[in-house]
Amino acid sequence: QVQLVESGGGLVQAGGSLRLSCVVSGRTFSNYAMGWFRQAPGKEREFVAGISWSGGNTYYADSVKGRFTFSRDNAKNTAYLQMNSLKPEDTAVYYCAADSAIAHITRASGGLVDYWGQGTQVTVSS
Repeated sequence: QVQLVESGGGLVQAGGSLRLSCVVSGRTFSNYAMGWFRQAPGKEREFVAGISWSGGNTYYADSVKGRFTFSRDNAKNTAYLQMNSLKPEDTAVYYCAADSAIAHITRASGGLVDYWGQGTQVTVSS
């Protein structure tokens, strides 16, 4: 079993930055592609970013491209989402995800993903 624990959410003003972390335990971290998804109240869950097991390939939703950076440190079993130039529309619960296939991260709004974290709230005030 794989456990994912997110941290780093909070309240920030528009234009500010946050860094989310996701610590993975239970299995070999480097075997898994990782992803971040988010869900705002009353909206569907949406893909935010994905990263391959090696970190060599990253994928972003158009809405965050150029503002968010996804990275991973396999030695620390941790994935990071650096979020800059935050906007009020980025407000949501952010979920970390892990799966052996990067395609499961980047497709179907997470419906194929095997493992999820509990979520961390990000609130961006205008």
